[in-house]
Amino acid sequence: MALEPYRRVLALPGVRPLLLIAMFARVPVTAAGITLTLHVVLDLDRGYGAAGLVGAALTVGMALGAPLFGRLVDRRGIRPMLAITTVAGAGFWAGSPALTYPALLGLALLGGVFVLPAFSIVRQSLAALVPEEQRRQAYALDSMSVELSYMVGPAAAVLIATTARPTVAMIAVGAGLVVAGAALFALNPPTRAHHEPATGEGMPVPRREWLTRRLVALLVIAAATTLVLGGTDVSVVAILRNAGEVQWTGAVLTLWGAYSMVGGFWYGAAPRPVSPLTLLLLLAALTVPVGLAGGDWRLLGLALLPAGALCAPTLASAAEAVSRLVPAGARGEAMGLHGSALTAGLAVGAPLAGVVIDASGPAWGFAAIGAAGGLAALAALPVLRGHAAVTPTATVGSPVPAAARETP
Repeated sequence: MALEPYRRVLALPGVRPLLLIAMFARVPVTAAGITLTLHVVLDLDRGYGAAGLVGAALTVGMALGAPLFGRLVDRRGIRPMLAITTVAGAGFWAGSPALTYPALLGLALLGGVFVLPAFSIVRQSLAALVPEEQRRQAYALDSMSVELSYMVGPAAAVLIATTARPTVAMIAVGAGLVVAGAALFALNPPTRAHHEPATGEGMPVPRREWLTRRLVALLVIAAATTLVLGGTDVSVVAILRNAGEVQWTGAVLTLWGAYSMVGGFWYGAAPRPVSPLTLLLLLAALTVPVGLAGGDWRLLGLALLPAGALCAPTLASAAEAVSRLVPAGARGEAMGLHGSALTAGLAVGAPLAGVVIDASGPAWGFAAIGAAGGLAALAALPVLRGHAAVTPTATVGSPVPAAARETP
């Protein structure tokens, strides 16, 4: 039965509360960017270019912070990291509404560094809670919960900002991050499995033993996946706006998210895993022709179905592969790098699609990001071809297989 693999995963101790808290913890994280954009445009009376700079600074900070705090988790455990990010994040979001634009731009990078790394925390904890043979289902559930968070977070931010004020939405984001940090602190999810050495035991694992060419290739695949997703988001808005049907944007994006959730469910219930490289190639290829549907929102929603159904599976497959490839003593930093790769892909995908759309028209946005994703997959192909993208996880203190001791 298709539900049985998921029932077995959810029956594991600690998995159900972790996924439930994770879904809510990610809502304020997903709302952060659009909240700052609306604050800059509406409260500070600046243009979208100025808002984009603040959003870019926040994004760069998030990409820098995830591996740094992941390394802290590897060495000191999850609670010190949660205490630092929760307190610092609360300070940034409470004080930022009073800042002038230059001050906000300067502090946005630091604020991004201290954003709660909810995505990385959950994936690291799932690797500790779930046996390797069940991680595909666990990461599929995680990817589906991410879709729900993205459906709720930005929409809630826009609703609060337009019905009250953007500053109220900023305070709500800060409060949400504090509640999320406190909930995760109370839950204290494990970062090591019971058979793995406890946090702080043994020497740190040198990067040269786990930051291999294969891991770098998987990070490229993760970044290329979100590049395609971020570019698709912008291209949908542009093609509907060009056709005078911008009011249907929310409906089309909701359909796209629903397709992704269905695809994630299928991936976890399928009898065999599919490599992230194959999934990315399919996602990229099926994104290229979406623009041919034109500006009719019904046709566009239908055209997004094949590529949309591959979004969550591609993300889940890459996360699972990374979790298996690295030793437990470096899993936090590796998952942080994975989170940074996802963030970097989103940061590149939207402006790439925007440049192509401005130069050639909305339909070409889909073609450009699909082509970019395909090229990234082809770049990773020589590294992953002939090798399993997933290898047994090493533990701290155990020898790392010779095949894995390759440097990028």
